[in-house]
Amino acid sequence: MNIHEKYIKRCIELAKNGLGKTYPNPMVGSVIVLNNSIIGEGWHKKAGEPHAEVNAINSVSDKSLLKNATIYVSLEPCSHYGKTPPCANLIVENGIKKVVIGIIDENSKVSGGGVKHLRNNNCNVIVGVLEEECKELNKRFFTFHTKKRPFVILKWAETADGFIDKLRNKDSENSPNWISNVYSQQFAHKMRAEEQAILIGTTTALNDNPTLNIRSWVGIHPIRVVLDRTLKIPINYNLFDESIQTIVFTENKYEKSTYNNVLFEIINFNENLPKQICDVLFKYEIQSVIIEGGAKTLQSFIDVNVWDEAFVFVGDANFKTGLKAPKLKKAPIEIKKISTDALKIYKN
Repeated sequence: MNIHEKYIKRCIELAKNGLGKTYPNPMVGSVIVLNNSIIGEGWHKKAGEPHAEVNAINSVSDKSLLKNATIYVSLEPCSHYGKTPPCANLIVENGIKKVVIGIIDENSKVSGGGVKHLRNNNCNVIVGVLEEECKELNKRFFTFHTKKRPFVILKWAETADGFIDKLRNKDSENSPNWISNVYSQQFAHKMRAEEQAILIGTTTALNDNPTLNIRSWVGIHPIRVVLDRTLKIPINYNLFDESIQTIVFTENKYEKSTYNNVLFEIINFNENLPKQICDVLFKYEIQSVIIEGGAKTLQSFIDVNVWDEAFVFVGDANFKTGLKAPKLKKAPIEIKKISTDALKIYKN
């Protein structure tokens, strides 16, 4: 590992502190180095708050050191005015003449503009250090800006004999048939804290009456997204408790005055459903979504190949009969043990 890789790696480590908190902004880390020693560092903590470069520069008590220092940033410094001033300008204003960047920003508002501004102001700029690692760090952000859709994560639990749920009837209790263990359930809540939205179908909503919030981890509750073609879900269900922003996809008309903190989007359920969902979520600047619905909802995304990662929790129970789990045509890239469960991880 060369010297630039060493410090960009540190930038990535810092940036991860913002996971799940910076939407719609990317996660970014920055370090300032003088004579092979870090004299300042920072990361972007939350949208609307100072960017990584600002926090790193502010952490240096003696600003006279900056003119001889090198600033490392995992993502190209911004060059436009948003909620905060451009970081490229700040670097120039503080007399920093050497800038090392992990990867170019794919956002059309930046995309090379930061590098251009720095070079136009006589900065020595190096780009493309640990580029793949920096891209993986912001896989949600890059997918959103390049594919014009959220980063899609499929998640479900299945039994050892391949079932996702027991068969239900009208007298079945409105609660989940748990397959995974408590440690896997905690891991699933950690996942929720890291992503911007979570989606389920009508059947899951009716059968389980879920809250879709974070209870076993710390973080920001994801936006709830539910498919309800004919508005079957009762208004007294947890999804409509107004505690979390909720988006409902439907074909039916609705009374706007009936709901608070709930958005309704009318789509055609007979056409490519995953594409329509992704188009609407893109409109709301939602960069990532966990598809946590039933087998039908999950399989619809698999069938049109609109997914990026899948997490399948395999419990040790056997239902013998029930609803069959979705099928992926790929082999898992990794299998982890979570106590008695196996977690299979897939990438598309």
